[in-house]
Amino acid sequence: MNSLRVPLSRAGEFDEIVDVRTPLEFEEDHMPGAINAPVLSNEERVIVGTLYAQVSPFEATRVGAAMVARTIAAHLETTFADRPRNWRPLVYCWRGGKRSESMTVWMNMIGWRARQLEGGYKAYRRDVVTQLDTLPAALELIVLAGHTGSGKTRLLHALADAGAQTLDLEALAVHRGSLLGAMPDARQPSQKSFDTAFIGVLRSFDPARAVFVEAESRRIGRITLPESLMTAMRSTRCVEVSAPQPERIDLLMQDYAHLFANPDAFRGQLRKLVPLHGRAVVEQWLTLLERGERRALFEALITKHYDPAYSRSSRKMLGGLAHAIPFTFHPMAQDLRAQAQALLALTSPAGRSGCAAAPAASSEDR
Repeated sequence: MNSLRVPLSRAGEFDEIVDVRTPLEFEEDHMPGAINAPVLSNEERVIVGTLYAQVSPFEATRVGAAMVARTIAAHLETTFADRPRNWRPLVYCWRGGKRSESMTVWMNMIGWRARQLEGGYKAYRRDVVTQLDTLPAALELIVLAGHTGSGKTRLLHALADAGAQTLDLEALAVHRGSLLGAMPDARQPSQKSFDTAFIGVLRSFDPARAVFVEAESRRIGRITLPESLMTAMRSTRCVEVSAPQPERIDLLMQDYAHLFANPDAFRGQLRKLVPLHGRAVVEQWLTLLERGERRALFEALITKHYDPAYSRSSRKMLGGLAHAIPFTFHPMAQDLRAQAQALLALTSPAGRSGCAAAPAASSEDR
């Protein structure tokens, strides 16, 4: 075995993790805390790949080696110019191949104690997939269920402020989960990047303490939640959160105010509901939008779309909801932390009540 290679289990021994893949590969996902020092640009990697497929592996290697050598020289003069003599970096590429090997060899020639990650990013990704299957089952979850606008996300944040452990899936996915849930001026992460962040949060929890999580469908926007998490959510305790309808409308008007800044996009989203509600109903909603009758629009969406969707989901998937802890929440109030503390008291060992099945809500339920 190459003495410069180390397994993933030793990653914590190093001063810094260096990802030498292209910026696009790094953007899709990378090891936590890694810096990107690509030895090939996005365009150069395409050139080398094309030469490999259309000319010959030899020609691809020759041209690629020249590119890599120039780039490593530039990194040594810039990116790593201030690293101390006793610096110990761990270097990786896609499969632990020539890109990371080249950087590692040059670093060791200089005198740094660099090592190459055996198996590269693919080894790291295999470890993430394994943890996706196992970590959720080790947690004691308490699931927050409830109608759209009941303030489950605000309650989750208030619980965190009150010292509880919380898993904010929508924050990790950068999406509120519903048809209108895309965050303004923010892109969702890649699936792999979400998985990395998700595992990082799970590993930060104390397994001896409960973790509050909001009910979600399997998909949040374009992100797919691991089946192990969905299974854990269906078989644990739950809290059914309710709020007065006027406050629900107030909450939606506040949280979704950005939709009115781009009415064309808003109209397009509403039109996607025609197969479910019919053209006549959706045209009524579009008329409310055109007139600027925001409150009436959200009230119509709650009563005709979101609440019926939640009821359908409840009948199919919330068989144990009758055993849930009922909790009335006022999401627009000033005392959110106090309300969260009241819920913590209800869900403490002294106030516990079982729940046969936690909700796996429809993506239209928030």
